[in-house]
Amino acid sequence: MINAVVIKNTGSWYSVKTSDNHVIDCKIKGNFRIKGIKTTNPVVVGDYVQVEQSPDGSAVIVNLCDRRNYIVRRSTNLSHQTHILAANLDLVALVVTVNYPETSTVFIDRFLAGAQAYQVPVCLIFNKIDAYNDAELKYLDNLISLYQNIDYQTFKIYSVNESTLTELKKFLQNKITLLAGNSGVGKTTIINNLIKNLNLKTAKISSYHNKGMHTTTFSQMFDIQAGSSIIDTPGIKGFGTIDFKPAEVGHYFKEFFLYGKNCRFSNCTHTDEPDCAVKKAVERHFISQSRYKSYLSILQDAKEGKYRE
Repeated sequence: MINAVVIKNTGSWYSVKTSDNHVIDCKIKGNFRIKGIKTTNPVVVGDYVQVEQSPDGSAVIVNLCDRRNYIVRRSTNLSHQTHILAANLDLVALVVTVNYPETSTVFIDRFLAGAQAYQVPVCLIFNKIDAYNDAELKYLDNLISLYQNIDYQTFKIYSVNESTLTELKKFLQNKITLLAGNSGVGKTTIINNLIKNLNLKTAKISSYHNKGMHTTTFSQMFDIQAGSSIIDTPGIKGFGTIDFKPAEVGHYFKEFFLYGKNCRFSNCTHTDEPDCAVKKAVERHFISQSRYKSYLSILQDAKEGKYRE
């Protein structure tokens, strides 16, 4: 039996790396899909697994080790199934662009809430700062201020300018990091500039739709330097939340949890209840309207029990 970590998942094949850096291509044992794992991908990049290798060199993943954590979203095509992005993470870096393409605050907040629910730390990377006009730069600074005020680490970068990546690269040291975001926000370009001579394929966004093109079609882990790895993933269109109970959604918004301690009811949903400290904080602009709008959209998911973009 060989112990290894999954570094690549194409859907049908997996690449795993052993402790001595030997890479093995393998398939998954069929019964993984009937063990009650209600997900489109029972084994993901970052998973620790056990592999059996045959004398002819073929290999099969036969056991999945317990996960420290993972980040998961509702599958957009199969609303009753989940899609795990990666497992055993030290950090998720969510790449955001205020334009070219636009990342909505609802998407950001849904992602942050999902990560909070599964105990995965998040930082925000605001990319393409060279491309914005004065109004967009002002909006960008307001966004950064919003998330810094609720204790999220933020970075403002131009992904093809190496000097703007220095602080980020230092922050990623000794971490396994998942890089996530909408298609076209520059995730792969960031990785190409963090890891020299990697030359992963990139594409320009559609000028007609102002949306990114899918160039990354599967997840893969790359070593930035000794002790530091980064996982590239396909772009995400929407982020459907999983198994959130209405009374718990506020727990995944840091500032809601803080103010919510002063609500009259311990199970307050911060909607129609009297003496709601969260709604008062929104009215007084201590909590942003955009965050409250995002909260309500997730609350609607929880009530309907289905995926909504």
